[in-house]
Amino acid sequence: MFLRTFGWSFAITVVGLIAAGVLWGAQGFGIVLILSILEISLSFDNAVVNATVLKRMNPYWQKIFLTVGVLIAVFGMRLVFPLLVVGLTAKLNPATVVDLALHSDKTHAGLTYGQYLEAANPAIAAFGGIFLLMIFLDFAFEEKEHNWLSWIERPLERVGKLDAFSSVIALVALVLAANLFAGEHAETVLLAGVLGLVTYLVVGGLSSVFESGLEEEAEREEEAGKAGKSVVQVAGKAAFFLFLYLEVLDASFSFDGVVGAFAISNDIFMITLGLGIGAMYIRSLTVFLVRKGTLDDYVYLEHGAHYAIGALSVILLVGIEYHIPEIVTGLIGVAFIGLALGSSILRNRREGAGDEKELVGAGK
Repeated sequence: MFLRTFGWSFAITVVGLIAAGVLWGAQGFGIVLILSILEISLSFDNAVVNATVLKRMNPYWQKIFLTVGVLIAVFGMRLVFPLLVVGLTAKLNPATVVDLALHSDKTHAGLTYGQYLEAANPAIAAFGGIFLLMIFLDFAFEEKEHNWLSWIERPLERVGKLDAFSSVIALVALVLAANLFAGEHAETVLLAGVLGLVTYLVVGGLSSVFESGLEEEAEREEEAGKAGKSVVQVAGKAAFFLFLYLEVLDASFSFDGVVGAFAISNDIFMITLGLGIGAMYIRSLTVFLVRKGTLDDYVYLEHGAHYAIGALSVILLVGIEYHIPEIVTGLIGVAFIGLALGSSILRNRREGAGDEKELVGAGK
């Protein structure tokens, strides 16, 4: 199963690194390898959150996520989308943007493509930061079957009973970020942040509406004796909007990686190849987590991933003015996931020991 899930990732890694060595020599090989590792380290928590969504989709849409979704992730989010962002924020025509991207040493109005992309960072960070913040807040405020950090999660669950409270918190965070970090870009930050909030509410809301309808239908069929299980894997419109949600989530995670990659290389194709290889592993890891039922076995992993997302959202908003090294972002995500995994293992051992004692007691 492991080889079947990660086979394409391994194959593309080999082909990609060989191509990098042929096209750009040993230096290009090293840069592509570093970019791949950077993408994986920055997006590991993305895979865990993706898995919580993907397991609600039927096998057909899971395959769509692995095929069409990979193409969108690699070429759409890491190649085409940055071009669109530069064109919109710098008000350049598409031909000029593409020309700048293809020629890393070429300038327009004294700026290279990488510098234009860096200048677009306030809008990128505000959109991605608010979108990710909403994901974290909705998780923090919802009632959960298992609590990891009970001392903070239970009070947040009580506060979360207030309608639309997560949206209020996100808007307050956006206003604070615009006033504290945006400076002359305050208007841009506010607009981009509101768009991030609207995108989350629209895509997430539509998928929830269709999913609720399917669950109600499944419950009626189960009551009538037509269905044998209560777990519903959605399809159709509900799965489509969940798919869109996953793609926007991936975009939000990829922003900092794309911008940070220009500190390593100015070659857009080298960056796309390196980040694309990393994106393949995130996709494969997501499917692996779903098929192995890892999130059910290690119940705090989802908590750790969402705390990492909350931290990343804060980093993006603070990063509107201050540069946060990518290594810091990656380590924070890995730390939350590692702690959550360790806590899950300890919990499973405690429960296993408790079950053994009950069996011994029953035997007596």
